[in-house]
Amino acid sequence: MTMLMDDWIKPDWVVPEHVACVSTTRCGGFSQGNFSGFNLAAHVGDRIQDVARNREILSKFLSLPDEPCWLDQQHSARVIRLPKGDDHGMQADAVYTTTPGVVCGVLTADCLPVLFSDLEGSCIAVAHAGWRGLLSGVLENTLDALPVPSSRLFCWLGPAIGPGKFKVGEDLREQFLMKSCEHAVAFHMILPGQFLVDIYQIANNILTSKGVRFISGGGYCTYTQRQKFFSYRRDGKTGRMATLIWMKPK
Repeated sequence: MTMLMDDWIKPDWVVPEHVACVSTTRCGGFSQGNFSGFNLAAHVGDRIQDVARNREILSKFLSLPDEPCWLDQQHSARVIRLPKGDDHGMQADAVYTTTPGVVCGVLTADCLPVLFSDLEGSCIAVAHAGWRGLLSGVLENTLDALPVPSSRLFCWLGPAIGPGKFKVGEDLREQFLMKSCEHAVAFHMILPGQFLVDIYQIANNILTSKGVRFISGGGYCTYTQRQKFFSYRRDGKTGRMATLIWMKPK
């Protein structure tokens, strides 16, 4: 087994030095078969011992200050704060913190991971934004939960399915247009009633409409970049990558 951490993605944004973040790829790792590579999800049917070894490597290689707080993702718009002060569990699709040493993360394989940090690095967040989350408001809810104005936030869009491979029907297009007519530019008709959709564009529209001025990332395609990324739409039964963010303890 060869570990290829150099292939992991370091977000191309300008945040304070004490804010650390990474988006993993499928390269390396102990998982086999449909999950071949660096699968970090324990809920997809992979061998638990292989996932545990991959997660151990993740923590050691990144010198994480604590274990990542893995969410129970449901394609919802729910946002939670860490460390948790209630007993409602980890069922959510976005997480934020103002506490150094807390590692926030989401798992994806086509859905869009979005990182957030304010200019001072006093609060951070990450959201799991597939089409359901984008439609139901996971990005808006994350922005509303953070204790700073959106105009003082950096956002980074991680690896997701690209605009050339995400096919949807007229019904989904209409739902997004009901949310905002600005989303029309994200849809390209390929056949009557059939469209390609750019979820990077939709995310940009949402963030911009909420006052975010600093947005970077995008340009990946988990579907076509087979050697680099897991893709649920391409393969069905497959692994997941992680996008993590934390504030280094002082």
